[in-house]
Amino acid sequence: MIVTSLSAPHAAQRIVFANEKGGTGKSTTAVHVAVALAYQGARVAAIDLDTRQATMHRYIENREETRARRKIELPGPVCEVFRGTTVEELEEQAIRLARNADFLIFDTPGRDDPFARHVATEADTLVTPMNDSFVDFDLIGQVDAESFKVRRLSFYAELIWEARLKRSRATIEQQRRQMDWVVVRNRTGHTDARNQRRLDQALGELSKRVGFRVAQGLSERVIYRELFPSGLTLLDKGHLGELGTSHLVARQELRSLVAQLNLVVPKAAPQRVLAAEGTA
Repeated sequence: MIVTSLSAPHAAQRIVFANEKGGTGKSTTAVHVAVALAYQGARVAAIDLDTRQATMHRYIENREETRARRKIELPGPVCEVFRGTTVEELEEQAIRLARNADFLIFDTPGRDDPFARHVATEADTLVTPMNDSFVDFDLIGQVDAESFKVRRLSFYAELIWEARLKRSRATIEQQRRQMDWVVVRNRTGHTDARNQRRLDQALGELSKRVGFRVAQGLSERVIYRELFPSGLTLLDKGHLGELGTSHLVARQELRSLVAQLNLVVPKAAPQRVLAAEGTA
């Protein structure tokens, strides 16, 4: 569980959504977690590091347009795109946004990127979404073709492992938070049983070696793509119209994921009142 630093009791907790492979549901997960935290009363800011697609930033722009058009309250993050060229500029932007935030979220591009590597190593909570396939697993570890046992760590896993070791030493010396690395398994419903068992075994083995936790993520659902133009999320009860049973299940998946991240919202934050479960 994340605790507040003693040296900076009001410092924003950094949550980084990072995966060097695209198509893992990273931005969708980041947006929904940001909105979930805002609904709990947290002040949330976000930086989109994907300057080309800027999916998270576009989502929040759409959300602001819907809020203004419908004249409704839609809690969410303040989101900016990083347009700088140096790590120093990125840190200046992060520090500025963090002054008025409890959580600072980074959405990173689905490719190798120096700024994404930087924020990943500085994360308080690093969230790595992945689809349930060995193509995605290869990002963090390589397995034997016959036994499916982990042969070696990937470059990315080694990078995070070294960052966590460095953070462990700094935790005592500089009173920094320890990094919590969470691998989120998205789209598990599209994996056959045998492949899922093999992935369970490989993730379990690798998690013991490098110290990440495994969380169940979001299923593949059309509604996530349908909500993008309006900027709405499954948490926006009362603004979504008629929802089917599968959408209510998806909402519960999202709540479960947020709970598994163990993020601590300040007690003073006033929670928004949500409609009762089962209503739109």
